[in-house]
Amino acid sequence: MSYENVKTENRDGILFITIDRPKVLNALNAATVEELRQAFNAARDDDSVKCVILTGAGEKAFVAGADINELAQMTPITGKQVAEKGQRTFRAIERFPKPVIAAVNGFALGGGCELALACHIRIASEKAQLGLPEVTLGIIPGYGGTQRMARLLGKGKALELILTGDRVGAAEAERIGLVNKVVPADQLMTAAEEMARTIAKRGPLAVRAAIEAVMSGSEMPFDEGQFLEATLFGLLASTEDMKEGMSAFLAKRQADFKNR
Repeated sequence: MSYENVKTENRDGILFITIDRPKVLNALNAATVEELRQAFNAARDDDSVKCVILTGAGEKAFVAGADINELAQMTPITGKQVAEKGQRTFRAIERFPKPVIAAVNGFALGGGCELALACHIRIASEKAQLGLPEVTLGIIPGYGGTQRMARLLGKGKALELILTGDRVGAAEAERIGLVNKVVPADQLMTAAEEMARTIAKRGPLAVRAAIEAVMSGSEMPFDEGQFLEATLFGLLASTEDMKEGMSAFLAKRQADFKNR
């Protein structure tokens, strides 16, 4: 599919999704959110896609925020609708059954930070800056940012960042656990692709199950999460991939997983 605001490219099983609005620092307008939803929906059922890398066009921004011109026109009713639409799209990314790596190449503010939070793994350029500055506009994060940041960083740190609206640099983001890894700017996409290709070599059914166990289980009481883990563990024991993985290990060879 072709999009106006998003570019997609499948390179040997790694799908690169690039938000392509560099003149406005890749700001998220309604059309871009919808195209992201469509791109991830298309990739969900594409067996050739093993992993997704999400980034922003240009050197300045991953996504610098939402489109303020659109937000300024909100009413109470349309504001709730805007938030719910963004939440549905970002939830689909968070629950995407294949790994999603955010390559944060610059500003990830507001909706951009929320988008990065919805990804499974975040790798940042040393030039990246992240934050949720919505309170400086008289609003709050609306695409799940209050919920995901609190779950990731804890309530205290999340409230500090949300209530001040302050942004943090890449090193501090790594220190507090907001991003997984920081690399030099010219190595960002290489580092993201290396991680994606490492994951792509693992058992695809096991990767899918691990994502479900972590993302769903972390929202359950501990005992229910353990039940989910045990159930998925048992289901994987019935797969050809499990038998291949075990056989390859015992034979000291590379496993050839078939996704079945």
